[in-house]
Amino acid sequence: MPQIHLHAEPGDYAPVVLLPGDPNRATRIAARFDGGLEASRLVSAHRGLLGYTGRVDGVPVSVQTTMMGTPTTSIVVEELLMLGVTTFIRVGTTGGFSGTQIGDVVVALAAASASGIGVVLGGGEPTAPTADLAVVLALRRAAEAAGLTVHVGPVVTSDVFYDPHPDGVVRWGRRGYLSAEMETAALYLLAMRERAKGRPVRAGSILTVSDVIADPSQAEGVRASGDEAWFRPPEDEVTRRVDLTIGAAMAAAAELGRS
Repeated sequence: MPQIHLHAEPGDYAPVVLLPGDPNRATRIAARFDGGLEASRLVSAHRGLLGYTGRVDGVPVSVQTTMMGTPTTSIVVEELLMLGVTTFIRVGTTGGFSGTQIGDVVVALAAASASGIGVVLGGGEPTAPTADLAVVLALRRAAEAAGLTVHVGPVVTSDVFYDPHPDGVVRWGRRGYLSAEMETAALYLLAMRERAKGRPVRAGSILTVSDVIADPSQAEGVRASGDEAWFRPPEDEVTRRVDLTIGAAMAAAAELGRS
């Protein structure tokens, strides 16, 4: 019986799955599988949650849309777990804090959960959503081999894009977090839960800095009280930078699929 949201059966997905938020990005990734989109198989399209299975350098790999935010990400990951997936790689974008530049890559070693999902999956207690080290190292190797500038460290997963906090989202940057995004903590918490059950589930997240979020206390002429300055290049340039990161994610997926 197919899953409620992913209309797919066991065996439709490879053990390694790339997780972009954007369905258009999922199709672009599938077009880069061995043989292109024509050689890939569309395994799910319900509710626009596009999923494809193909091969990367001969290794079975799938890609599955999560949409934006932890609610849909958790639904997708839960159903992929039911379908037998064991390695998850989020491929997304992120707002970088001081020290990052547009087009840099952030490999999330951990993801603070400024999100309701942390409360739900953590049973109301503190959580420490953490990646699998093998996935982190594979992503870093692939990104460096592609000539990308790579930062490895903690990110923050938030439920809100436009943060209403008086200090804005940059308060996380002041605490040493590299960037802000909206999905990774859910993925890490679910993977950790499965490992606690004895399942060989692992997860990582590779993110392209698509925006740089300036700290009002450091940016001249920017008002305080959360009125951050967001620096974002034209959308076609963002897409070009994301495509470079996708190449690294695919290389890491192939490596992890062999191990």
